[in-house]
Amino acid sequence: MLIPEQIRAARAALGWSASELAKESGLSLRTIQTLENSDNLKNLRKSSLLALRFALESAGIEFTGTPEDLPGVRMNLAKKNAATS
Repeated sequence: MLIPEQIRAARAALGWSASELAKESGLSLRTIQTLENSDNLKNLRKSSLLALRFALESAGIEFTGTPEDLPGVRMNLAKKNAATS
């Protein structure tokens, strides 16, 4: 499970706009905006969250912690460089 802050941080780490994240994940811009601004992601479609997570992880993002305990993101530079090569 992700929290909106992790999604925004991951996008910022990649230097992606919300539109770029929408394109990479196959989701609409409105869905990205909803995910980033929602108080509770538990009520959103699981398929949307999985598509978003896959797109970000494929680009080199690693999600750390849990929503309740030290949630965060970090870059896997080796994976990021492989994705852009």
